[in-house]
Amino acid sequence: MNQAYSNNLSFKNEDFTLVPLPSGEYESCTFSNCNFANTDLSRQVFTDCTFEHCDLSMATVRETAFREVTFKNCKMLGLQFGDCNTFSLSFGFENCVLNFSSFFNLKLKQILFDNCKLEEVEFVKAELMQASFKDCDLRNAVFENTQLDGADFRTAYNFSIDPEANSVTKAKFSSGNVAGLLGKYKIVIE
Repeated sequence: MNQAYSNNLSFKNEDFTLVPLPSGEYESCTFSNCNFANTDLSRQVFTDCTFEHCDLSMATVRETAFREVTFKNCKMLGLQFGDCNTFSLSFGFENCVLNFSSFFNLKLKQILFDNCKLEEVEFVKAELMQASFKDCDLRNAVFENTQLDGADFRTAYNFSIDPEANSVTKAKFSSGNVAGLLGKYKIVIE
């Protein structure tokens, strides 16, 4: 089966729900205002690519490779990132909505989430050392057996992290959001 190889191309206003993205490898490509909702991106390879204003909600990413990929202003509801190809897995998110997505069991040291909605996102068994959650809404996000050493939560909000069930050595919190570490004790902080 022939695989497409695309280098340094721009895809704009494409609806990949109508005509699927050809299977292959995409390097240094930009996807702008594209619709990938409910599509199958399995086994695609994206290297040094940028996705801007795209909808990837509920896309299948089984064995998909994301290497140095940036997502900006994207809607990404319900993605199962734990199904991705983990070899050189590296991505960052700016102004994205990732609600109901899962990063189960992934190694994502220094990952950047900047001004993202991460409601009900699963970070179970993930390695997120030195991750940054800048201005992120983590309402009902699940952290369990997660390595958060050195992670930056200073401007994050609505999170609940149990320090007894997660590793938080040298993680950074602000005095205004430290209550997110005490939720299990059902105490009142005024």
